[in-house]
Amino acid sequence: MKFEPKIGLKLDENFYDYKLFESLEALSKTFSQRKTAEILDVSAPVLNRRIKNVEKKLGYELTQTTPKGTELSKNGLNLLNKYINYKKKLEEFDNIKIFGGPIVLGLLEYLSIDFKESHLEEEKKKEEKCSTNLNISLYSSDNSSAYEMFKRNFVDILALDDPLLAFQKDLEFIPIASDTLSLVSNNNINLKKIKSVEDLKNLKFISVEGSAQRLAWQTLKDLNIPFSIVKEVKSQYDAYKIVSNSENIYTFLNTSFFKGDEILKNQTEHVLSLIIKNKENSKVNNFIDYILNNGKKIIKEQGFLQLKSY
Repeated sequence: MKFEPKIGLKLDENFYDYKLFESLEALSKTFSQRKTAEILDVSAPVLNRRIKNVEKKLGYELTQTTPKGTELSKNGLNLLNKYINYKKKLEEFDNIKIFGGPIVLGLLEYLSIDFKESHLEEEKKKEEKCSTNLNISLYSSDNSSAYEMFKRNFVDILALDDPLLAFQKDLEFIPIASDTLSLVSNNNINLKKIKSVEDLKNLKFISVEGSAQRLAWQTLKDLNIPFSIVKEVKSQYDAYKIVSNSENIYTFLNTSFFKGDEILKNQTEHVLSLIIKNKENSKVNNFIDYILNNGKKIIKEQGFLQLKSY
């Protein structure tokens, strides 16, 4: 089942539904109420009455008679332009919108490029008209903001660097890749000194909100390794920047994106996952199907691990 939203506008406390604006749009092209009525599958008197009733409420004319026929007045054109602008914005929402963490979005960026290229190739083979409105918009955000957008139906896919939120909110998620965390410092000499987990004692760390670092912190706690978190930031790039410009400060970042010591590799393996808002969206379903099948090659090329059973 395909849902096609229609636009109405509220003007001077009165609401006018899509029928009025579709009438104005058709009339602007035909210059004839009779032809417009045929296009809209209504009678000419019904169309005329529809326009006249609105003109009475607004206090100005929407149409005028010219040698060419019936065309929109200046006020009618202004009203139609407002409708068209809102209509364009609504059409933009037909694209696939993905909010989420920077790591999974970095991967999805590569996948979306290949997906769109594959989509166009398939249409060419079928000798179909190539789709011009296939677009995937990626918005990097912290988990709480992304989830808020997801709840408000502004998001087609919620992408998580760590599935903890999905567990907390009891959301069904689709794992697409696996990754680990590496210990990162601004000095390779410092990293070479780390021979065992015991060498992590009393180190200072930068924490990243919403990341899989929870696995590293829990591992250190389970092993009774004392450590301190000196600052929490919202992105791994912020953490990397701080660590790169600081002495004796460390952090754990995703191995697929950052080089470091993989001392907690086995303890920090986790999945990157997607949560679908509308499972009846065919475009989203096609993209997910691509990721789980043809997209595996790109996932591997980007340095992610093969998925295990979860």
